[in-house]
Amino acid sequence: MFIEPGKPGKKGWIEVISGCMFSGKTEELIRRLKRAQIAGQNVEIFKPWIDTRYDEQDIISHDASRIRSSAVDNVHNILLLATEAHVVGLDEAQFFDNDIIEVVEELTTYSKRVIVAGLDMDYTGKPFGPLPDLLARAEYISKLHAICVKCGDIASYSYRKPRIDDQILMGEYDVYEPRCRSCFKKG
Repeated sequence: MFIEPGKPGKKGWIEVISGCMFSGKTEELIRRLKRAQIAGQNVEIFKPWIDTRYDEQDIISHDASRIRSSAVDNVHNILLLATEAHVVGLDEAQFFDNDIIEVVEELTTYSKRVIVAGLDMDYTGKPFGPLPDLLARAEYISKLHAICVKCGDIASYSYRKPRIDDQILMGEYDVYEPRCRSCFKKG
């Protein structure tokens, strides 16, 4: 039985794509969302307004894959903008405030598939923002890895090159590099 978007039901679920910088999280999010579009599902995509690295609106991966999205400064606006969606995508979820947890739960109440991508750890190796809570609530989890730039092993840490202590510092390869546990700890 298919439940129309916007009607309470039991078919909603959460998928979380997590990992370090350069592990392919956004690329995988875009892949899943495009497949949903090909299947004829109504898809709405959101990102935090502070993420303007590649584009102010679109979500763009490091490999230049892109998909149209809406930048939001208040996570509760997602509920208003996604009323007709079957699938809701959220990129860089670590930058949303903790209210995103409540918003995601509300979306699933209304039979929506919610796909969340984000960093699971910050540059210090500590859990980042609302991601740990979203991981705990997710029905499906994909942990992606990059390649350590120091030794070639699998990388699950985002090493910050400049010594800046702010938890949030937007950047790319000039600021971050993927590292394995051992190389991350060596500094």
